[in-house]
Amino acid sequence: MIYRGRAPLRISFGGGGTDVAPFCEEQGGAIIGSTINKYAYCSILPREDDKIIVHSLDFDMTVQFNAKENIIYDGKLDLVKAAMKAMKIRQGCEVFLQCDAPAGSGLGTSSTVMVAILKALARWQKEELEGYELADLAFQVERLDLGISGGYQDQYAATFGGFNFIEFHGRHHVVVNPLRIKKETINELQYNLLLCYTGGIHVSAKIIDDQVKNYKKKSAFEAMCEVKKLAYDMKDALLRGELNEFGLLLNDGWQAKKQMSDKITNPQIDHLYEEARAAGALGGKLLGAGGGGFLLVYCPYNVRHIVSKKLKEAGGQLTDWVFELRGAQSWKAKG
Repeated sequence: MIYRGRAPLRISFGGGGTDVAPFCEEQGGAIIGSTINKYAYCSILPREDDKIIVHSLDFDMTVQFNAKENIIYDGKLDLVKAAMKAMKIRQGCEVFLQCDAPAGSGLGTSSTVMVAILKALARWQKEELEGYELADLAFQVERLDLGISGGYQDQYAATFGGFNFIEFHGRHHVVVNPLRIKKETINELQYNLLLCYTGGIHVSAKIIDDQVKNYKKKSAFEAMCEVKKLAYDMKDALLRGELNEFGLLLNDGWQAKKQMSDKITNPQIDHLYEEARAAGALGGKLLGAGGGGFLLVYCPYNVRHIVSKKLKEAGGQLTDWVFELRGAQSWKAKG
């Protein structure tokens, strides 16, 4: 029998960076976003011995270790090792990992992979691991046990799925507010949004460390407060179905976020965004911590084809996608 876990990747509309300590602990953070039909998968095939064999299908990498020996973190598929330790796995198995987007794409890949791993492990072990408990454990393993810098939003987005407004006041004070957005609004938003790969990847931990370092600087702190405020404004615009206003708010949020760290953007990203705006896009933003990955662009339907053409001419790669309203899932399959 094979046990599988799947979790959706996410796009964040606003509030990015306010879910990172110390800001979220001292000021409270807020994020608005949705999950999409790009996924992280984990498949587990139990063995009859103590050997754990982990295959990353994306990196063409395999690691082996013993389930009953001390686990050593050496930078090689440590997410799986830490998840195994947290779930107290003492039996051998073969693990297969695959993700629909590369690491550093800005879609929350590493945290989504962690959620998929934990979901598959829980299914195998016949444990109930859902909702807040699953998201918090994913945060603990990635951020605390492995010491990978970052915020809270990715684990909660991947776990709950759909459109959410998430408020953060520290680890034990996270509230996920599902948004009841009209179906017509979701369809129109889907049609007006373009997802463009910039051709580069980023190391989010380094950018987040720089953002945290800048927290005490007046300009960066004020930018974080503005990004948080705009997340609330975006929520209101979406719920009212005012999508052009939402598009303009995306631009306001992007301009504010760039003030949080000088590592968030670069000339290539700025060029792509300026080309999109000149062609009629109302707004947009780089997804994730910044520095590379996917650019999200909002454009009215009558200029969508023009913006698409300009992004391609500027070196961008447009990606097909749709919103995913379901969160993390697990199931059994015959081996």
